[in-house]
Amino acid sequence: MKTNRTMPEASIIPELGYEDVGAAIDWLCEAFGFRVRWRAGDHRAQLAFGNGCIAVTERTYVTAARSLLVRVDDVDAHHARASAHGARILAEPSDYPYGERQYSAEDPGGNGWTFSESIADVEPEDWGGTTVDLG
Repeated sequence: MKTNRTMPEASIIPELGYEDVGAAIDWLCEAFGFRVRWRAGDHRAQLAFGNGCIAVTERTYVTAARSLLVRVDDVDAHHARASAHGARILAEPSDYPYGERQYSAEDPGGNGWTFSESIADVEPEDWGGTTVDLG
């Protein structure tokens, strides 16, 4: 794949639409800890988190709300930050048998977010899953 400084290394880049892109950028950075990679006026931006990235754009380009899963180092600290910035918490932090601690929130654009911290290395068979060899 050819390198382009405008594009992140991530292979998958979700696009989220908002009525007020500038306000969404500010809120996502303050509440969820994203950082701006680049910005095109008040109509589009790429926001980075760890080695991943999202594109934020006007609602006319992306009409349906999305749901995303983001891995974080400390779910409880992230939850506290998001709550302090007015995120609508859909599910409080909880531990799951597949080795993750997660909480879910909704942003001002109606997009759902689940933030997940790995707390154990668990074989899928230990919680009812099946390991599949993808090659």
